[in-house]
Amino acid sequence: MSRKLGNDQRRARMVARHHLAGQADGPEQVAASLVALHATDPATVHLAVLARSAAGTDDVERALYDDRSLVRMLGMRRTMFVVPAALVPVVQAACADDIARRQRKLLLQHLGTAGLEGDLDAWLAEVEEGAYAALRAGEPAFAQQIADGEPRLRTEIVMAEGKPYEARGYITNRVLFLLAAQGRIVRGRPRGTWLSTQYAWSTAETWLPGLEPLDADTARAELARRWLSAFGPAPVADLKWWTGWTAGQVKKALAAIGPAEVDLDGGPGIALPGDDEPVPEPEPAAALLPALDPTPMGWQERGWFLGEHQPLLFDRTGNIGPTVWWAGRVVGGWAQRPGGEIAIRLLEDIGADATAAVEAAADRLHGRLGGLTVIPKFRTSVERDLSS
Repeated sequence: MSRKLGNDQRRARMVARHHLAGQADGPEQVAASLVALHATDPATVHLAVLARSAAGTDDVERALYDDRSLVRMLGMRRTMFVVPAALVPVVQAACADDIARRQRKLLLQHLGTAGLEGDLDAWLAEVEEGAYAALRAGEPAFAQQIADGEPRLRTEIVMAEGKPYEARGYITNRVLFLLAAQGRIVRGRPRGTWLSTQYAWSTAETWLPGLEPLDADTARAELARRWLSAFGPAPVADLKWWTGWTAGQVKKALAAIGPAEVDLDGGPGIALPGDDEPVPEPEPAAALLPALDPTPMGWQERGWFLGEHQPLLFDRTGNIGPTVWWAGRVVGGWAQRPGGEIAIRLLEDIGADATAAVEAAADRLHGRLGGLTVIPKFRTSVERDLSS
């Protein structure tokens, strides 16, 4: 008979395992506890660590660029993540290899608009190798420097040809994207501050020497196991959404794990074997999580911790903005005003003590940012209102 694990048990696990009380040791533990940190917006990585530990932005940069214990790479759902270095081969084989194959096929279709003659597949392969050689000759290097060494990267293609939103551009970033998706090159230190999105590239063999590749089935089983450890118990549909896998890939990965079947408040779910016992209720804690934080982005169905607040806290394409949490639930949103002050909007009454704890968390974050104002890459209605 399946064990009942209701929303209170799911939230208890989330608060403890996602370090929402701020008790993590540092960037590496934060990333490992969440499997990976969303990195589409570079600010998310740093703010997610600040929310869960005493580490500062310098500690995050150390982990990313000096120790290289954390690595920025393309992963689940063709999204940018920061993952623990030991997990790179897992994400590569479980997700990125499939993405690379699909994106290469798409680029070949777009190359049909470039007026090239002959075998486009062979031509693209030559350009890929030329770009890799140009990087290797002068790494680390930015995209423009790599294109200087492989001029064919400045081949122009047309996207959405004939449509009102038709666009033209060089293939430089598309080819570098492919090489990164294939696991051959790695995004390194950015130009400017930790808010920059212009990264220097290095070859993977230089940046992360000694990593051994995995087969896809082994990698998918390991990634599913880690997701369940961080985000379970949960519906199977949430795992499928988070990974971006096909139904067949999910089924095969779970068969290798043998998860426990549980009853959630919203229907059936799964948990890691042995993780279907009740856990203690943690002390309630306040947290200010950034836009695209990996906790709320870990599940497709979010009603059990989000309530009715989604229209105010998400943009139209499903990106969550900065959120205020209390006791494992989203209770409001936050933003920074031009001077760096943090403004909060509670969307429900959480009581005087909880409100005071939220305000104290906002004061701590303001002090740790040292007056820096961080504007999310994807903006929501509450964040826009509060930031003005």
